[in-house]
Amino acid sequence: MINDKSLLPVIALRGVTILPGMIIHFDVSRKKSIKAVETAMMDDQTVFLVTQRDSDLEEPDINDLYSIGTESYIKQVIKLPQNVIRVLVEGKKKAELLSLEMEEPCLQGRIERIETENAEDLPQPVAEAMYRTMKDLFERYSRESGKIGRELASQILDTQNLNELMESISVNLSLTCEKRQHLLEAQTLEEEYEILGALLSGEIQVAVYAKELQKKVKERIDKNQREYMLREQLKVIREELGEDNTVDDAQEYLTRLEALQAPQEIKDRIQKEISRFRTLGGNAAETNVSRGYIETLLSLPWNKSSKDNEDLKAAAKILEEGHYGLKEVKERILEFLAVRKLTHKGKSPILCLAGPPGTGKTSIAKSLAEAMGKKYVRVCLGGVRDEAEIRGHRRTYVGAMAGRITAALQQAGVCNPLMLLDEIDKTSSDYKGDTSSALLEVLDPEQNSHFNDHYIDMPQDLSEVLFIATANDAGAIPRPLLDRMELIEISGYTENEKVHIAEKHLIPKQMDINGIEKGRLVIRRAAISRMINHYTREAGVRNLERTIGRICRKTARMIMEENRKRVVVTEKNLTDFLGKERYNFLMANKKDEVGIARGLAWTQAGGDTLQIEVNVLSGKGDVILTGRLGDVMQESARTGMTYIRSIAYKYGIDPEYFSGHDIHVHIPEGAVPKDGPSAGITMATAMLSAVIDKPVKADLAMTGEITLRGRVLAIGGLKEKLLAARYAGIHNVLVPEDNKADIEEMDAEILEGLNIRFVGTMENVLSSAIA
Repeated sequence: MINDKSLLPVIALRGVTILPGMIIHFDVSRKKSIKAVETAMMDDQTVFLVTQRDSDLEEPDINDLYSIGTESYIKQVIKLPQNVIRVLVEGKKKAELLSLEMEEPCLQGRIERIETENAEDLPQPVAEAMYRTMKDLFERYSRESGKIGRELASQILDTQNLNELMESISVNLSLTCEKRQHLLEAQTLEEEYEILGALLSGEIQVAVYAKELQKKVKERIDKNQREYMLREQLKVIREELGEDNTVDDAQEYLTRLEALQAPQEIKDRIQKEISRFRTLGGNAAETNVSRGYIETLLSLPWNKSSKDNEDLKAAAKILEEGHYGLKEVKERILEFLAVRKLTHKGKSPILCLAGPPGTGKTSIAKSLAEAMGKKYVRVCLGGVRDEAEIRGHRRTYVGAMAGRITAALQQAGVCNPLMLLDEIDKTSSDYKGDTSSALLEVLDPEQNSHFNDHYIDMPQDLSEVLFIATANDAGAIPRPLLDRMELIEISGYTENEKVHIAEKHLIPKQMDINGIEKGRLVIRRAAISRMINHYTREAGVRNLERTIGRICRKTARMIMEENRKRVVVTEKNLTDFLGKERYNFLMANKKDEVGIARGLAWTQAGGDTLQIEVNVLSGKGDVILTGRLGDVMQESARTGMTYIRSIAYKYGIDPEYFSGHDIHVHIPEGAVPKDGPSAGITMATAMLSAVIDKPVKADLAMTGEITLRGRVLAIGGLKEKLLAARYAGIHNVLVPEDNKADIEEMDAEILEGLNIRFVGTMENVLSSAIA
């Protein structure tokens, strides 16, 4: 019901809503609000209080104010420091703000009073039901919440009129500004009743939940206090028995378990083990075993991982700076990084780097870890022959411990490190088990997500680990194990590559190790080349680094003893630093000779040339083989002999010639074992040369396997063999036709100065080799 209209000073309230019947004080600091108070005090002390929609506004207009407010009477005004006044008001009537008539010096608005509907106007049963329900709700609220004092609650409950009861409850109920405004805007008594009832019911529900939560918290606190008292008593008992460390350790383990990043089932298992450990006595033999087991479990990186570097350019730069060459390895890692960046997933590749010693297999793994932002751990498998070294020992054994894979993860501290399995071809087996078979599960991407270490006895996820294996001889790795890895052959370095590696990496590194400042030692390129050819014989650069280290040590002594400012090492004075030359390549013969042919061989130290010598002498048709030849090489020699006899008629040789002559095949350096089929065509050529007494070209080397019918088969280690031919000063090389693809993949630097001829049969070989 709407009543008369009046013009009253208006105060915009921030965060406060005044209800009729409410007595409250608030502070006023805005000039317009202070002026409104003063204007009201000079009149009849009546003011209209209305709430702002946005409490942050300093200058609200009519659109920023709620339309419904309260006509109030100012009971008291107190001046406070800093131009603030405190106003005590009493809400009188609900009113609607129709318009703002004035905005300066204060807000004055035209309001229209709203008369509240009287309960007596409602039907008696309805009014009675509303009264009883509201009374019951308030009674329950005051009982459950405890926010209303008993005396005040009794006073409110004694109210007989529904309007007065609802007004008293509204004033004393703890409500937010928004809820009070909602209550104020109710247009009828029934609507106000519904809003107030809903608010009371909500507050009752909150109070019930709060009580339940408080009860649970109290029970937990009581339980913790009880456990604390029992622990303290138990601690005193254990101290008397000398067993006080176990409880302290168990508590420490529980603290570490809370911080552990691991699946919930793993945490549950560890929790059980800690509980079991707590019950063990300090003198129990099993206590130390249990302590070691728990510490191992807590130190494993179950779900803790490091973030991989996905910047391909930065990774490529690190790889190039750390290593010269090794193009295929670098490309494979960058491909993996590109796939990982595109898909944000992808299984880590399992790479096997196979090549001679000193070619940078182990060090490239460190650079890969740095380039990818991964932790680096190395597991040396050389000489490992017990399966338990990989899978761990069962805890039933005395001195049991986790396997090397688990220990490496523990050392890395993350579940996605780069793990180097060094010398994987040097593993062996005995009655205790096969090491390579144990590695099958580790290196299988389909299985290693649930790797089970016997000691841990819980599945570990190795799928995020980037495994890099190294080997000198891929042929020594069991086939099932090799099948699980991506094999990357790392062949020996060329002389030019070794020179670059020495200049960019080895010389600066050794100068730093030996304390020689930059510029005080200069090693000329010719001296480096001489070191490579005459002081080291290897596919890698390990001995070259040691040789450079010798020069650096002698230089350091010169600087200290002779006060030398700068030392220059040239090809001429190299012997002053390193002594006489240690190696001389078997250079190409100066003239063509009968029965002597030059073969090419692969060794773990790189390539080499073999001079095969054949003599024919009277005898009984025997083939004599000397020079410590292996079984395969001896068979190649006999195969070559059979082929020579089968084509003897083409060269006018008497069929009875072979039954009356012995043929002696010898390969010098008899102390060095030699084996393999690749010298087959060389031995056959040398034997035919000796039989028909025609020389073999001196400036020619060859490699290839021979068959009984004279076909030439493909061989391996071609890069090293061609490098050996270059070092020996040989310019013409016969290579099996089946190796043509290998030649096409080689760098031009390796083939420079070599005339490569492809041969498919012995006829091609003999026509090119016999002078």
